[in-house]
Amino acid sequence: MSEETPGFEEKPDVPSGDAAEAAESSEDAAAPAGDANSTQEADAGLTAALDQARAALAERTGDLQRLQAEYQNYRRRVERDRVTVKEIAVASLLSDLLPVLDDIGRARDHGELVGGFKSVAESLETVVAKMGLQQFGKEGEPFDPTIHEALMHSYAPDVTETTCVAILQPGYRIGERTIRPARVAVAEPQPGSTGKAEESDDSEKDSE
Repeated sequence: MSEETPGFEEKPDVPSGDAAEAAESSEDAAAPAGDANSTQEADAGLTAALDQARAALAERTGDLQRLQAEYQNYRRRVERDRVTVKEIAVASLLSDLLPVLDDIGRARDHGELVGGFKSVAESLETVVAKMGLQQFGKEGEPFDPTIHEALMHSYAPDVTETTCVAILQPGYRIGERTIRPARVAVAEPQPGSTGKAEESDDSEKDSE
């Protein structure tokens, strides 16, 4: 049998009560500090991501607004071009019909617009009127070189300005577009008539 050597029993190193409490308190204090740092970093990351998302949204919104504006401009251009093309086509068609309308007008002036010819002529005039064709030019209206074409010229004592005294061919327009100016005979005031009128006025004043 072996003999046990007498001596002290080995015991593990156990910190005293105060040292253990200090270690635990230091661990508890270190844990919240680390959590706070992590939370701040997470918040900063979320804020940066949110700013990026807002910037991307603003950029996409701007792109969409520009596309919408371009589309609206495109639609307006297409509509304007469509109306212009239609007006040109209608004006071209009606220009070819003006000689026929002139013949109808001359037949009416000579009392020859009767019977079936009268019905056809009136139907044609109704159709071109629905297409927007308007006739203009009247005797006695002031001469306007933008809508009148003077084919004859004379002087008259009873006019105070250049006046259309005869309509040789009526003018036609569609809206504001003049297809053909009215061809007219014009008369201007008699040379010296204004001076004579002023002299007569002065003589009347002197007699008074």
